[in-house]
Amino acid sequence: MADKLHVPLASLGKGLVAGLPYSRPQTPGLPAQVQLGWIGLGAMGYLIARNLANYRAAHLEQQQPPLLVWNRSKEKSEKLLHELGEHKVAIAQTVVDIGTASDIIIISLSGDDVVKSVYEEIAAALQAQPPTKRKIFVETSTIYPSVAGEIDALISAIPHCHLVSSPIFGPPAMAENATLILALSGDYRSKKEVAYTLVPAIGRRVLDLGGNVEKAPTFKLIGNSLVLGSLELIAEAYTIAEKSGIGQDLVYEYIKELVPAPLWISYGDKMLHNKFDGTVGFAIDGGVKDASHIRRLTAEHNSPMPAIDTAHHHLLTARALHAAQARTGTTSFPVLDWSALIAGTRVAAGLDAFDGGKHSGPVPEHE
Repeated sequence: MADKLHVPLASLGKGLVAGLPYSRPQTPGLPAQVQLGWIGLGAMGYLIARNLANYRAAHLEQQQPPLLVWNRSKEKSEKLLHELGEHKVAIAQTVVDIGTASDIIIISLSGDDVVKSVYEEIAAALQAQPPTKRKIFVETSTIYPSVAGEIDALISAIPHCHLVSSPIFGPPAMAENATLILALSGDYRSKKEVAYTLVPAIGRRVLDLGGNVEKAPTFKLIGNSLVLGSLELIAEAYTIAEKSGIGQDLVYEYIKELVPAPLWISYGDKMLHNKFDGTVGFAIDGGVKDASHIRRLTAEHNSPMPAIDTAHHHLLTARALHAAQARTGTTSFPVLDWSALIAGTRVAAGLDAFDGGKHSGPVPEHE
């Protein structure tokens, strides 16, 4: 039910995990020892995979096999193995190895095309040699909803295979602290298995979006529209404060006093202090992709979101300015965080794109 967010009370029964909308998975289900596979160790994926491996080693009563991981750049896999040890992590040589060896395969990748290519590669191997026991694919990437439908058609055609859409809400800090929010849609029994596998190992709460695998990715885009719209609003407020002589710092104090949401405080600080390093945040390419997906969704449903249109323009402006700096060797960051969209509002107002501190007072109109 997409209109309801189920959150049971922990006191309803011994062993229930707060934040799960499901009873414990029925038996027979997955085997007692479950092989988990993880594909994609990006900025978020690395932190989440680390938490998952640590939790399973520390909290499950029966010893579990190491988390099997794969990443396009093997250095990330080797880093995780070195950090956690062989009893918690093992490295797969290919995505096919993950798909064939694992009971639950969790995928965290950057975009629609790479997601589809990974599923197609795994599906081809499983079609050639169909599995004899249950497999659950957990798609956590931010993808367009129809892509989830395409993947579901591909996976569900293979015996014993199921897809659960499970986009994840939260910045890297929440990934680090295992306080993420998960939205699930798909096969009910599989959702139960996934929920108890991932909460509280990587997150604190599950939102049930029903059986249609396209619902959770849709909800993810709606959620991201709130984040992106907030970034645009903060950027515009900072810019007019700088132009009028009030100063960005006072707007940030206002945010902390009257709008003390973690998201506003975190991104307000990034914009105030020009912390636009996308290697430790959410890279601007991902922001452009998400904004494009949201705009496509609004067009399909005839539901305009002009704030997202504006934010998309400012993301493109910031990325173009960064590319120009990169060509001349003057950029301060190898990759921009999507909070750098403030560069678009600053430039439109005649301010410096990536250094708000250059304008500490009113800016005369002739400048």
